[in-house]
Amino acid sequence: MHSSTAGQLRRIPAIGAVVALAAGMLVTLAPAAHAAAGAALPFTSVEAESASGNGTRIGPDHTQGTLASEASGRQAVRLAPGQRVEFTVPRTADALNVAYSVPDGQSGALAVYVNGGRLAKSLPVTAKYSYVDTGWITGSKTHHFYDNTRMLLGRTVQAGDRVAVEATNVQVTVDVADFEQAGAATAQPAGSVSVVAKGADPSGNGDSTQAFRDAVAAAQGGTVWIPPGDYRITSSLSGVQNVTLQGAGHWYSVVHASRFIDQPNSAGNVRVKDFAVIGEVTERVDSSPDNFVNGSLGSGSSVSGMWLQHLKVGLWLTGDNDNLVVENNRILDTTADGLNLNGNAKGVRVRHNFLRNQGDDALAMWSLYAPDTDSSFEHNTISQPNLANGIAVYGGTDIAVRDNLVSDTNALGSGIAISNQKFLDPFHPLAGTITVDGNTLVRTGAMNPNWNHPMGALRVDSYDSAVNATVNITDTTITDSPYSAFEFVSGGGQGHPVRNVNVTGASVRNTGTVVVQAEAQGAAVFRNVTATQVGAAGVYNCPFPANSGSFTLTDGGGNSGWSSTWSDCSTWPRPGQGNPEPDPNRNLAGGRPATATGSQDVYTPGKAVDGDANSYWESANNAFPQSWTVDLGASYGVRRVVLKLPPSAAWGARTQTVAVLGSTDGANFTTVAGAQGYRFDPATGNTATVSLPDGTRLRHLRLSVSANTGWPAGQFGEVEVYSS
Repeated sequence: MHSSTAGQLRRIPAIGAVVALAAGMLVTLAPAAHAAAGAALPFTSVEAESASGNGTRIGPDHTQGTLASEASGRQAVRLAPGQRVEFTVPRTADALNVAYSVPDGQSGALAVYVNGGRLAKSLPVTAKYSYVDTGWITGSKTHHFYDNTRMLLGRTVQAGDRVAVEATNVQVTVDVADFEQAGAATAQPAGSVSVVAKGADPSGNGDSTQAFRDAVAAAQGGTVWIPPGDYRITSSLSGVQNVTLQGAGHWYSVVHASRFIDQPNSAGNVRVKDFAVIGEVTERVDSSPDNFVNGSLGSGSSVSGMWLQHLKVGLWLTGDNDNLVVENNRILDTTADGLNLNGNAKGVRVRHNFLRNQGDDALAMWSLYAPDTDSSFEHNTISQPNLANGIAVYGGTDIAVRDNLVSDTNALGSGIAISNQKFLDPFHPLAGTITVDGNTLVRTGAMNPNWNHPMGALRVDSYDSAVNATVNITDTTITDSPYSAFEFVSGGGQGHPVRNVNVTGASVRNTGTVVVQAEAQGAAVFRNVTATQVGAAGVYNCPFPANSGSFTLTDGGGNSGWSSTWSDCSTWPRPGQGNPEPDPNRNLAGGRPATATGSQDVYTPGKAVDGDANSYWESANNAFPQSWTVDLGASYGVRRVVLKLPPSAAWGARTQTVAVLGSTDGANFTTVAGAQGYRFDPATGNTATVSLPDGTRLRHLRLSVSANTGWPAGQFGEVEVYSS
């Protein structure tokens, strides 16, 4: 259950309104009194399933390994050759990008029509960069089914015009189309050094690697100019510092390279802007630095206006990247992360980027070797990470995740994960204040095949160590999560606590199972969290391992729509299931959190609910009265309590004087059954039964022991609680 993605997903490199794609159409969500979530994008997306045509709609589906589950909105349109999907243009545009999938091993083209007339150019489609297998990652299946293909239309279309794409010689599943006004190519900056002047071939036929190196060397303190054209680079650049690399715009200046900059350090002041880097990465090989940037750009650097595609990772950042700004980029179709701050990041700002179809975390901070500090992910739009999380923060100090829009996560991931999963050492756990503010999560969270239960839309995970940082989660919108909204878990199965969490101002709508999925000991305060259309129950509160401690949810006021608790910790709620009545023959206390006024040596309270009557709780000696309390997790009608001592004949007969008390809130207890002597005799199984009055309803059951004729302490081998 609690063997997650473990270390396999991390790898070592070689050295205001919110527009959300939801339910097959553009939907406007508006978190009240808060800045719009997501990036300010220069394009508008239209879902294929909301367009017209004669193809076949697939989905919705959330099942790992299916084509629909990886699609935006979990739906797409399958086209046989000769079939088409026709989009109504949402804005003035002269450029088109289409997300699509073709069967494994196949390639072909999409014909493009504008207002009924076929263009001379077509959109190439291929499975070359899709169908990725990562067998070393536990729980993964073949994934990364989709790809993106783009073109300049050669004309300007207006809102209301019609653009159709038609499968020609291969089956194509069309997911979404992006319409953009690319505008004209920008002119060469004065005083810049052109790579063409240094011998680069803009046709893409020749190898331009040395020309780029020579231009970088010649332009120190100035600008390297990449004119419109296609350039082929066969090995990475290094020694990049105190220089600007600038193109005419990513629709015009295109560099074909699977490794662009690879350097362990830099003096900094690097500006990389306004061109595309498109690689040839078809599989994920973690020992290869197949990244746009691998290592360091140095302090005070920036990356902006880039189109990054078909790489392993967009930016894998190590070393000195102090005060780096990464903004207004598009990162598509990477086989692993979009961007990873791999320790030692200080003051890094990653903002207003668009990421689609990542094969691991779209955006990640991983505090390996040194903590990431005072860094942030802000106003990014993330769609369809198909293995891992939309945004993941693995350790670090004073980190912020603000105003992001994340949609359609797939296997092994949440929309946002705040985690102490270390993967490797030395790791620096979460510290200081972690701010998670103003984010919108749409259809996020997924079934984890390693746990055999879901991961929530927003997860706080004490995977390898306790979460002791202050985690403030504010102004969150969670819509259409297939499973839970907020999850608190110790994913490594060790029962580490999640502490100091504050959830304030959240709107949860149409969550498949529960609002809160608590599987770790710890505590969180919830204020002004409202929920509608909850699938099963408000709260699932079943810490793992059993008896590792309880998770306390404090109602800070203003909460509504999620007051119920899932009744059966032996089962997982299924989407839309509703909360079942408990089996009358089920022991409601089994495995539930237990506490006591005192314990003797190793005879702790949890021994009385571990399913083994031979282990037992024993109170402090010679200190009557003593009490033992169990939290059943929900309020139940309770009719019978069975008390057991170890059945061995070595336990002589005895009488314990016991009173039963009950509470619905854990604070205010009333007497359910007054103090009475109960006889325990190994000759009859060392068992006593307490019958409770009709109408007894409680969540917290307390046994108060005031005498024991066999030993000067309260003793229970097992306490079983039944509704009949």
